Amino acid sequence: MFADRAKIIIRSGKGGDGHISFRREKYVPNGGPDGGDGGKGGSVIFTVDEGLNTLTDFRHIRKYCAKDGEPGGKRNCRGKDGADIIVKVPAGTVIKDAESGRVIADMSGDNRTQVILTGGRGGNGNQHYATSTMQAPKYAQPGQPAKELEVTLELKVIADVGLVGFPNVGKSTFLSRVTNARPKIANYHFTTLNPNLGVVDMEDAAGFVIADIPGLIEGASEGVGLGHEFLRHIERTKVIIHIVDAAGTEGRDPIADIYAIDKELESYKEEIAKRPQVIVANKIDAIYRTDDGEADPVKRLKEEFEPKGIKVFPISAVTGEGVQALLYEVSGMLSGLDASPVVFEQEYDPDTYANMGSGSFTVVYDDDADEYVVEGERIAKMLGYTNLDTEKGFAFFQNFLKDTGILQQLEELGIKEGDTVRMYGLSFDYYK
Repeated sequence: MFADRAKIIIRSGKGGDGHISFRREKYVPNGGPDGGDGGKGGSVIFTVDEGLNTLTDFRHIRKYCAKDGEPGGKRNCRGKDGADIIVKVPAGTVIKDAESGRVIADMSGDNRTQVILTGGRGGNGNQHYATSTMQAPKYAQPGQPAKELEVTLELKVIADVGLVGFPNVGKSTFLSRVTNARPKIANYHFTTLNPNLGVVDMEDAAGFVIADIPGLIEGASEGVGLGHEFLRHIERTKVIIHIVDAAGTEGRDPIADIYAIDKELESYKEEIAKRPQVIVANKIDAIYRTDDGEADPVKRLKEEFEPKGIKVFPISAVTGEGVQALLYEVSGMLSGLDASPVVFEQEYDPDTYANMGSGSFTVVYDDDADEYVVEGERIAKMLGYTNLDTEKGFAFFQNFLKDTGILQQLEELGIKEGDTVRMYGLSFDYYK
């Protein structure tokens, strides 16, 4: 089954904790610290696999975890780094933060491999904290925590041209005639249930990739029918071929169909509706013409849309009539556009924002106590594993306050040297 959307959880590895130990040798009663550093946690890395064309595999495995780094050991032994996890996706996969919908990475174009979540840094062993005044430090740095994130994967096909139109207008037949694609063709609505890609090769003009976007109906952009599931595939296309049944074999008005589909494209994303397009009046071999001069549907289409700058090409996908002229026109349109692929820019950096909810903090001024109060889960964790009774430990904690932006917030609140800061029962004077 074709799958172009999936939701998974990814987790980087935790950094290994630094070790606390002291050298124990014969005739050396007071050996110095020799606790080793923890290993780095593994990262979550996405890479493009050219052998994949759907996201089906992600329906069976929903969580992808890198390995944790090992803790440090005695005798300055460093812990082993955690193994990275490589997640393979098809080209054109867009990775988004599931909660906000913002783009993390677009695995297309030159972007073939990207680190999405970086593994936690290993903690320093107690050997790093020895000084002339404190030669036996009894604390070590814990490894950085793992980052966990829920992401959505969206496969947006990479094609220059997108075929749109109501079901059963002949898109699959057209694609099979002009490319090497072999889609299933039958006279039923929604025969095409997945986007089909094909390459148009031309002898004396530039070829291009064309995608048959599964049939749309009115209300598709709002979730009606199946079309809304595939609208995302048209986002990368640069030119739109709008195919209609000029013969009206099902009693539909081709002009009304064009306006209806354009409305769906505009409702989904206004920018898409403004892209260059051509109208293909298909099934001209089935047009019934009477001797009494009944209005020609192709003429009606030309009169309606060509004054708006949209060319109309009458063709028969079955017999091939008019197809070559259409392909040369599309090739010429593409030659005047930017040749670089459509790539979605990063909007969200998970290494910056992952786990921010659980690691948030507050900085406020308490008027009654004349103190600045800092609270939050990350603060509590830091206080739990840092020895503030030592000069080195206190300096380590100050660096933490600086790195997290807490000192900056205190200064924005107007703190001055000598003012009191309180954190979970711990109070100290503020000095730069």
